[in-house]
Parts: sequence; structure tokens; C-alpha cells
Amino acid sequence: MPNPKRRHSKARGRKRRTHYKATAPTLMSCPNCNEMKPSHRVCPSCGFYDGKSIMQPKK
Repeated sequence: MPNPKRRHSKARGRKRRTHYKATAPTLMSCPNCNEMKPSHRVCPSCGFYDGKSIMQPKK
């Protein structure tokens, strides 16, 4: 298996990583209470997921 003969410089590694950017999480409105929540997660404000009550929300 081939291995690198020389070490890559810091600049070369950093140039490669310039496209790794953090993205904001996508949010959707809850169909039950219309609050914004992450998709495919239980709504933190009302506790519903997929039309069913999963948990009691924290007050």
C-alpha cells in the first residue's frame, strides 16, 4: 500500500479543509403547536412527534 514520502505542509492541509464549514441545523414548524423544531425530533415545546404525544414538555 503506498505511503506518502514526505509530510504535507500545514498550508496544504488547511487548504484542503477550507470547504469544511459548519451549517445551521434545518428547522421546521411543528404541526401541533407551530413552534420551530429540528426535523425528525420530538417538539421541545409541546412534546408531540408524528401526531402523538411522546413526552411532557418542561415548563
